[in-house]
Amino acid sequence: MAHPLQLGFQDAMSPIMEELLHFHDHTLMIVFLISTLVLYIITSMMMTKLTYTNTMSAQEMEMIWTILPAIVLITIALPSLRVLYLMDEINNPHLTIKAMGHQWYWTYEYTDYENLEFDSYMIHTQDLPNGYFRLLEVDHRMVMPMESPIRILISAEDVLHSWAIPSLGVKTDAVPGRLNQTTFIITRPGVFYGQCSEICGTNHSFMPIVVESVPLQYFENWSSLMLS
Repeated sequence: MAHPLQLGFQDAMSPIMEELLHFHDHTLMIVFLISTLVLYIITSMMMTKLTYTNTMSAQEMEMIWTILPAIVLITIALPSLRVLYLMDEINNPHLTIKAMGHQWYWTYEYTDYENLEFDSYMIHTQDLPNGYFRLLEVDHRMVMPMESPIRILISAEDVLHSWAIPSLGVKTDAVPGRLNQTTFIITRPGVFYGQCSEICGTNHSFMPIVVESVPLQYFENWSSLMLS
């Protein structure tokens, strides 16, 4: 959960998000070094009175400023491709859930169970219990088992939506007539908040996503209660 004046990302709650945070720090350090070097060169050129005309035709210098950027791009591209393929990896999910976007609520269907389907609406401010987050809490949370591979099938019934939870590193578009999928593993119990991240109409800001991660035993008890 994000908090006021937060400068960084939310805490990673899935292995994919941890990899994204590592890649972000790796790339940010490279950008910082490049910016420092460029600032130093500009400052040096402005402060010194010496001018070297031979520098303008130096073959060695041209080789350096051609090869060095290519090496920098490779050091960024290789980790990026690794994370990209990890995000697309799907290995025998333990649970498959279908998330269907509507104007302006979500419908969740647990396809491994019969008749386990419900709608998830935002709780309005006047009905919000004490201690809950305004504009982020829903009447029916999406409950998932922790430490289990989860596959989410995402689509929409009317307009474009986007199913996004920052702490899990998940953001997938919900497109009418198209079925997208994403996978993740939640590493710890907790409640994680997200929102629709695609402008979908008047009440776009009022269709939050709430995922509750629980141990497997509690998830089985919850599913049995929902089916009864």
